[in-house]
Amino acid sequence: MARPFKQQRDPQRPVRRPTTNFTPLAVDPDAPAAPTQRLHKLLALAGLGSRRDMEELIASGRVTVNGKVAEVGAGVTEHDVVRLDSRPLRLPFEPELPQVLIYHKPEGEIVSQDDPEGRASVFDKLPKVKHGKWIAIGRLDMNTSGLLIFTTSGELANRFMHPRYEVEREYAVRIFGELTEGQIAQLKEGIELEDGPANFDSIIPQGGEGANHWYQVILREGRNREVRRLFEAFQLPVSRLMRVRFGPVNLPPRVKRGKMLKLEQKEVVGLLEWADLPVPKAPLRQLTQREKLKSTAVFTPKVRKQRVSALDRPPRDAAEGEAGGYRGKPGSARGPATKKPIARKPAANRRVRQSSDLNAPQMQKKSDRNRGRG
Repeated sequence: MARPFKQQRDPQRPVRRPTTNFTPLAVDPDAPAAPTQRLHKLLALAGLGSRRDMEELIASGRVTVNGKVAEVGAGVTEHDVVRLDSRPLRLPFEPELPQVLIYHKPEGEIVSQDDPEGRASVFDKLPKVKHGKWIAIGRLDMNTSGLLIFTTSGELANRFMHPRYEVEREYAVRIFGELTEGQIAQLKEGIELEDGPANFDSIIPQGGEGANHWYQVILREGRNREVRRLFEAFQLPVSRLMRVRFGPVNLPPRVKRGKMLKLEQKEVVGLLEWADLPVPKAPLRQLTQREKLKSTAVFTPKVRKQRVSALDRPPRDAAEGEAGGYRGKPGSARGPATKKPIARKPAANRRVRQSSDLNAPQMQKKSDRNRGRG
């Protein structure tokens, strides 16, 4: 059946619009107002950073509510439009189940997103998330290995790291030397450091070989290089430092160095209950068999490729370009090189054609052709 032609509308004819019988809803003055929540708290729940970071972000003037610059301590409802740098944000007014990753950090990587020296960072290996970003729970210096936790919840990260919660950190330490009983007692009581007194809650010898000895230590704060500085106070340098536990999270033996593991939904719920944070009321999403196997599998993170912009590329040498040299790709090991002629090897059984192989007519044509050229 042929399709009928579409009728053309006459531009001179007015368009008839349907009339509506909608009446505006009456606002009940006794109806309860929409509940408000702190803006910096919602931004932290969205995974943009800790509460303290979000307060600084709001103070910088980059966050707006309904077109107006937000103030620190402001409250918002689910009907307000919140933007960050003119980009609308999706705030979790209802608590959502965050994601939690466990990473066995090796030595040689820094826990920072911005490094002017361009060193290897743990954030280069993290998988991408749709909403929010990864937050590192605690830091480890470049020469320290062991347990590192990432989450998309700023509230959960705050419960782990804030000093008032005094969450335990457990380390395995190898030092060059051996502590005496008096030094162990003094480390438990406290030693005055440059930034104040510090001490171990527990220190247990774990044996050793030769001049190296291992100790298991527990402390409840995370100041910069605190474990190393406590041992260095007795002129005992730390040759190996590894974090094996942070609060209720232990480093699983199957997560080898450089490997990652994503916690299951039930384990994340257990962490929220331990931190006394609201648990989502919605039932947990049912996973397929493939998703279950993938969620419990240890995987090796892949380093994301860094794109090189045109401004970062080295300029091409004009003289070298005229000579036809090859510079290679930016960052490659190949340098300038000239094109060399390809030397072909003669075939082993190849016979060179001679003039005696030509018959008389062909010889006559060849002589006539040569005579015409002269």
